[in-house]
Amino acid sequence: MNLSDYINLTWVWWTVTLLYAAVILSTVVVVVSENRNPVKSLAWVTVLLVVPGLGLVLYIVFGRNIQSKRIISRRNRRRLRRMGADTRGRIRLSTLGSSRPASQLAHLAYSLCGAELYEGCDARVFDNGTDKFEALLADIRAARSYINLEYYIIADDKIGTALAHALQERARAGVKVRVIYDHVGSFKARNAFFKAMRAAGVEAYPFFKVVFPFLGTRINWRNHRKIVVIDGHTGYIGGMNVADRYITGGNFPTWRDLHLRIQGPAVASLQQLFAVDWNFMGNPLPEEPVEARPLQIPSPMGMQLIAGGPTSRWMNMTLIFQKAISNARKCVWLQTPYFLPSEGLLHALQMCALARLDVRLMLPRRSDSDMLRWASFSYISECLRAGVKVYLYEPGMLHSKAIIIDDDLATVGSCNFDFRSFEHNFEANMLVYSRSFNRRLKEIFLRDQADSLRVQPATWHSRPLLERGMESFMRLFAPIL
Repeated sequence: MNLSDYINLTWVWWTVTLLYAAVILSTVVVVVSENRNPVKSLAWVTVLLVVPGLGLVLYIVFGRNIQSKRIISRRNRRRLRRMGADTRGRIRLSTLGSSRPASQLAHLAYSLCGAELYEGCDARVFDNGTDKFEALLADIRAARSYINLEYYIIADDKIGTALAHALQERARAGVKVRVIYDHVGSFKARNAFFKAMRAAGVEAYPFFKVVFPFLGTRINWRNHRKIVVIDGHTGYIGGMNVADRYITGGNFPTWRDLHLRIQGPAVASLQQLFAVDWNFMGNPLPEEPVEARPLQIPSPMGMQLIAGGPTSRWMNMTLIFQKAISNARKCVWLQTPYFLPSEGLLHALQMCALARLDVRLMLPRRSDSDMLRWASFSYISECLRAGVKVYLYEPGMLHSKAIIIDDDLATVGSCNFDFRSFEHNFEANMLVYSRSFNRRLKEIFLRDQADSLRVQPATWHSRPLLERGMESFMRLFAPIL
């Protein structure tokens, strides 16, 4: 190689290097200028600087937000409001005032996500997949008008096939059947599985379809909701996907989760949320009637459907959870598979514990994700220091997502206690204002607590240094996991 060639190669190398560095630094500037949570910004900056090439790709795919994207047009929003306008059992929030904590929470939920408050409702709680799917399949087979079904995961295994056959049979019988499945969550299901549904007349569509290698940014925005509406009078919401592991345990001896069967006026809110997601994919709004009326039962429940996602103006789930926890006067009991709280939520739990409220946190001892388990465990010391009672569920995978507040408030749904659910996923939970519902969830919690190991501070702090180091390292990436 002569001197001229060497100079040319050197010039090219420096040009490429400087351009590459400029791209990385420009991306860092973009991350910082977005004025996000500083912890999250620092996590992305760390990734970009430590592994610049891979970090840039990861940021393009996973790091950008879509808060400016309108999920539904103003015209369709007005049509949605009319969809539930004639529903009886809706409580006018203006009549509640704002002095009581429960009223403040109801006002907040409405301000953030338009959550109407309904009275005269009822909920059956499922704490295992066997009972839940038995009830769901029975309701589907009894459908006469329409079925709207939305799940993050629909697997083409035994229970998924049973569900598909039930939906296909109803579609052939003239029932309008719509299905939304998340394209990433359900990626293991064969295309033929959904083609068979469509061939039978089921309108089945993937949410935010991702085509490899053109992943784009939408791979990061997943629909994690699990809701069903049948004939306008029965609904389902909770944490269970459609997969055999919710019955068999999968890779665990057991798989614990919670799901609700809803009846009463609150079904209208499930129908409206499904309609929003259906329209978001470019489909016309479903306009079937919602005929649920207030139930005449001994202990009717008040309900409010809360929803959030990357298109929300505010961090809906975070703010509602933080307000509910801060309002507590006696106890806060929390079950979650992943515990990566925002600073505000962590402080709210610590504040309640330091004020001598009964604060309990239950996590799985073994998880379906080692990275999330390590990151989750890194927060336990801070909880213990404030007086939070921490329990590790031992029989299997604890996948429940529930918060129990005092004696008359609880929430169950799809939202995990982590950054992904709070910021990136489309989530849905039901706020339930009811003493009887609260008691039922406490019974389930106490049964799970009996199968759990309570974490003792001295034992926890004396664990191997390598284990604690791994947890601390993974916590650095908690905001982007």
